[in-house]
Amino acid sequence: MRISFTDQRVTAHGGLVVWSRFLHECGFREQLERVLPHAPRSNHAYVPSDTALGFIGGIISGADKLSRVAYLRHDPAIAEVLGIEAVPSQSTLSRFFAHFRASSSEGLTALYRWAIRRLPSQRDGYTLDLDSWSLLHRDGEQEGVASGYTREGLRPCHHPLVAALAEVPLVANFWLRRGDTNTMNNAPDFLQSTLAGLPAHVRVGLVRGDSGFYSQALLETVRRRGLHYIVVVPLKSHVQRFCRHDDASWTDTEIAGLQVQELDGPGRSERLIVIRQKIAQRPDAGGRTLFDLPDYRFQALATNLPRHEVPPLHVWRRYNGRADVENRIKELGRQFGIIGLCCQSFWATEAAYHLAITAYNLCVLLQRRLGQLEKCQLVTLRWRMFTRAAIYSRAQGKPTLKLAVQGRAARDWWRHLLEKLTAPPNCHAIESLQA
Repeated sequence: MRISFTDQRVTAHGGLVVWSRFLHECGFREQLERVLPHAPRSNHAYVPSDTALGFIGGIISGADKLSRVAYLRHDPAIAEVLGIEAVPSQSTLSRFFAHFRASSSEGLTALYRWAIRRLPSQRDGYTLDLDSWSLLHRDGEQEGVASGYTREGLRPCHHPLVAALAEVPLVANFWLRRGDTNTMNNAPDFLQSTLAGLPAHVRVGLVRGDSGFYSQALLETVRRRGLHYIVVVPLKSHVQRFCRHDDASWTDTEIAGLQVQELDGPGRSERLIVIRQKIAQRPDAGGRTLFDLPDYRFQALATNLPRHEVPPLHVWRRYNGRADVENRIKELGRQFGIIGLCCQSFWATEAAYHLAITAYNLCVLLQRRLGQLEKCQLVTLRWRMFTRAAIYSRAQGKPTLKLAVQGRAARDWWRHLLEKLTAPPNCHAIESLQA
């Protein structure tokens, strides 16, 4: 095989033209310009929205550090594909994020409202899931990184709060916090901020949270808003005594090996649902095993769902759907670069996280625009769509991108894909391109 060189502007990311066209059609650049705090004075400075779009494009392309976003500058055509002046360098990105302070970083939360505003209303409302997250940082020298409790023990980390919708996998809010922060710190304020930021037509019908969110202060915030909730109750001594009730106190369910009992909770109109699952029949059951009851795993749920409408087993089933938020957190960390995007300044780090999470929300909206019923992870979108070789040129003075696509069926799929983005919304879904 002979090896030679070409001066043609060849890119490995030609499929990002789909991304660029989608952002243009939904007016994302205009929304971005409204929330960025930068006001460059030099005529030679990059347009701030170009820098932000270059950063987001780098995240979509697989970069998980500022230096790896900047490495895309070696691709001779990706800037044109993304519709920006140039891919920013690492120093440009560092200065860009260093400009953020508390108020300006919080302004980026408007991007969550913008994304959710594109959802339809639902008769029963949406389900809002709350979660906390231990973001490990090995060196621990950045601002806000402190030793906190993680699955690996005490480690340097950040400890943010995340709120996400269940029916449509969009992140509704995100607050970065110090690593030594308790889960419940500022949680009621975080919930208030999340609910206040939702558009009027996107109504929340149910709030779910794990045991870290069980506090009467948070639940009272939910009740004042007239919302329902399901929250895991920590198995402390006053709850463990219910686990030790004799068999007559437990009610069998249609699920073999799963029994429930219902009691009055401490809060007004609150129900306490205690579940026990026999390990021999349900070895994968979640919950906690008590020392003197090793044959069972126990779980307790507090809820204010109406007794006459939602029986205990249905409460347990409705809570189980919350597990999907853990998958989104893993995807954000591993595929959208959250784990590696830690700047020296706390507010710069939060701003980088906001833009990375916005990239996630945009991927969800793109798939909805294409009519895909099941959400694909970013790595799948890269393989199917974004990572596509292409040649950029200016034929007869017009910018031209020639995608390296072979076969009539494959080319028809790409034409249909691009036409779908510019056509009025319709119910015709884009099928997955077969390998």
